[in-house]
Amino acid sequence: MKKLLASITAVVFATAVFAQQKPAPSQKLDRSKKPAAGPAPTIKLGNIQTFQLANGLKVFVVENHKAPTVAYSVVLNVHPQLEEDAAGLGRITSELLTSGTKTRSKDQLDNDIDFIGATLSATPTSLYAASLKKQNLKLLELMSDVILNADFKQEELDKIKTQTLSGLAQEKDDPDAISNNVKSVLNFGKKHPYGENPSEESVAKITLDKCNNYYNTYFHPNVAYLAIVGDVTLAEIKPLIEKYFGSWKSAEVPNPSYTMPSAPSKTRVAVVNKAGAVQSVINVTYPVDLKPNSDDVIKARVMNTILGAGFSSRLFMNLREKHGYTYGSYSSLNNDELVGEFSAYAKVRNAVTDSSVAEIMSELNRLRTEKVPKEELEGIKNYLNGNFAISLEDPETVARFAINSERYHLPKDYYENYLKNLAAVTADDVYAMAQKYIRPENATILVVGDAEAISKNLERFSPTKTIELYDFKGNPATKSATKAVPAGVSPKTVIDAYVKAIGGEKALAAVTDRRIKMSTQIQGRDLSVESAQKAPNKYTMSFKMGDNVLQKQTFDGTRANEVSMQGKRELTGGELEDLKAEATLNQEMNYEKMGYKLNVKGIESVNGSDAYILEVVSPAGKKSTEWYDVATGYKVKSASTQTMQGQTINQVTEYSDYKDMNGIKYPGSISITGTPLPLKLKLVSVDVNKGIKDSEFEVK
Repeated sequence: MKKLLASITAVVFATAVFAQQKPAPSQKLDRSKKPAAGPAPTIKLGNIQTFQLANGLKVFVVENHKAPTVAYSVVLNVHPQLEEDAAGLGRITSELLTSGTKTRSKDQLDNDIDFIGATLSATPTSLYAASLKKQNLKLLELMSDVILNADFKQEELDKIKTQTLSGLAQEKDDPDAISNNVKSVLNFGKKHPYGENPSEESVAKITLDKCNNYYNTYFHPNVAYLAIVGDVTLAEIKPLIEKYFGSWKSAEVPNPSYTMPSAPSKTRVAVVNKAGAVQSVINVTYPVDLKPNSDDVIKARVMNTILGAGFSSRLFMNLREKHGYTYGSYSSLNNDELVGEFSAYAKVRNAVTDSSVAEIMSELNRLRTEKVPKEELEGIKNYLNGNFAISLEDPETVARFAINSERYHLPKDYYENYLKNLAAVTADDVYAMAQKYIRPENATILVVGDAEAISKNLERFSPTKTIELYDFKGNPATKSATKAVPAGVSPKTVIDAYVKAIGGEKALAAVTDRRIKMSTQIQGRDLSVESAQKAPNKYTMSFKMGDNVLQKQTFDGTRANEVSMQGKRELTGGELEDLKAEATLNQEMNYEKMGYKLNVKGIESVNGSDAYILEVVSPAGKKSTEWYDVATGYKVKSASTQTMQGQTINQVTEYSDYKDMNGIKYPGSISITGTPLPLKLKLVSVDVNKGIKDSEFEVK
């Protein structure tokens, strides 16, 4: 089963990344040489024309006649509300906005959008739509219908809540999602809208009435900006905006204020325990007071880009290129009207967690004690020049610039002069920004990982030598996130209970061959998964989408190969050893014979029930973790780390709905998260001792 699930991950990963792949460059890059700095491009944003409707809607028109397209961006100029026990309300309401209107069902709306090749999407405080110019009237009709004729239905709300709950279930085992959620709580607090995270409990409390109240409270034209970018003129667009949005009713809209969150008075170390994890997710983070209209924004962006906003940044070059601790390390410094945030990030193996934190802190301090060399500074400024020019190809960016100028009271020529101001940034400016915004002595060092493996070495970063423990929701946790193992419990007793629960040693030992069929979906398409084993050591596994074989692996007891869309290849080394292990029937029952080392690490809750945490180490030294329900004996969860195409995948698998098939129980449902595309496998059939022919296992 381990190899089966690992291979499914590989197939899913390949499917997910295939569409994102770009053609290889025609020339090889010499990475030992820094590209020569080019001249800063000349930027012309175009003339921004404005007008205002009687209902208060402020409209900005940016003519761009280079392409026959038009794009509309509506932004609500409101502060986010504290959603409290209904956290997630704004996002769910925004999804309801595009799920049908008083004149169109969701299917009709989707079909109308698709028919004209348009885009229409919403967030809690914005709406975006774009199409070809020739479809402009239809696009305006659809967009105004969504804004003015919202008609939320219980059926659609139930679907969105179900999808949201599914996403939350995946997040609770995703170290990156956990890190982001806990980071927001620690930086901003749960009494600030930026510190709120949706939960199963809060989603359950979101009702149709609350969604309607959110819409009726905030979606009004007198707090809205509308930016129009594209092949239009002010003369032609103004009467259309009056026609389609003139009846939008204005109203008084609350705009709450909040206390500015403060950074810790001294460095603190916080750990979220993920027992059995072989990697740690590191975030060195704190809130900052950096407003969008601050004179510091451009200079601070240069400073952060030097630190960690690219492949040539200091964090990346240090932790990846110099030390090989990670595939990437980055930083961000966000400005915001309420409160900004700094974060330096890396995902590393347990053994180098404290070393990685040390290097991150070292780079932060280096920015504050050494002025950046001229060559490095000029290279970064030219990099930002190019990025700014490229960003202007996106109409959403131009629209955002138009709205930001008004919303944040920026100088009218702010973006026109952006490159000039960028070019004027000096080493002294960068040094000053580091003194102001880089504060390792006031940071939270947040690490999501195996607390037992990493906590002791992290104590050196805490002035008080203490580690603060939190759960995945950002709530303080007890010193140990796991319960102690009762006397008499050992790896053998855990495995014996599992073997007994699924049918017993006698029934399992009687199996000489077995074929398992499962099904799932990837991006809406059916995927069939089939594996076959035959004693003593033969194995094959295949994945099919329709009649197309995506991948097939075969082991004849000695040799193995893989046939996929990329061709055929022989499997050797670690891949061959994995297949040898998978060819063993009833693997868990034979761990000891196969040379695996097992250790019961404790007890923790899995889906509301206590489960033993079993660390499993293969003869090759690969670690994984398995959870076995204390009451039933069933395996309910497993976790492992894999590297695929240069990316680390922290795969978490949950097993449920055990079914009796030929006297042995198998999980009827297997959920896999941590992969690019989460999956839910359903058991279709299990055939035992049907006399599978040796020819099925031939390696050709």
